[in-house]
Amino acid sequence: MRVILRENIEKLGRKGDIVEVAPGYGRNYLIPKKLALEVTASNLKMIEMEQRALRKKFEQEKLSYQELIDKINQTRLTFFRKAAEKDVIFGSVSNTDIRDGLSQLGIEVDKKKILLNEPIKRLGNYAVPIKVYHDEQAEVKIEVIKEGESPAEEEKEVGKKVVPEKKKELVEKEALEEENKSRDKEKAEKK
Repeated sequence: MRVILRENIEKLGRKGDIVEVAPGYGRNYLIPKKLALEVTASNLKMIEMEQRALRKKFEQEKLSYQELIDKINQTRLTFFRKAAEKDVIFGSVSNTDIRDGLSQLGIEVDKKKILLNEPIKRLGNYAVPIKVYHDEQAEVKIEVIKEGESPAEEEKEVGKKVVPEKKKELVEKEALEEENKSRDKEKAEKK
């Protein structure tokens, strides 16, 4: 049975595609749930007009998702974990940790779209793919460092597991130092 998809259905096709399905699947599931239409001459004309509009919408969505892809590709997450002698970490870095790290930077991603086959269990650098839009993917750079390796880490690590790029760290540290200096001056003036 040939049907025209009205919605994106994973492992079957995208909205507007004409696909061949089993007759029972088409009549008993796809058509009653309005996920597809049976192929007829009038339905083909109607879908053809819808596809033109969909192509325009698809291109606009692709452009907006391209910005997100670029932002993710430029992102680097650093995780501090306790580690054994052979660079094996206690615990792991999972999809949830990566999602939380990205959300701290203002990038919202569903953890199911993070294509990490298995949690990261060793120290080192990794590139983790993230499914952003249909077949479009981005890669976030992950660095897993042994706790206690960098002296600045203890100052910043107050319950956090994710540290953004170095530039942001320096800016935050300088801002804190300036704020502390201004408080000290106010205290000195009050005395």
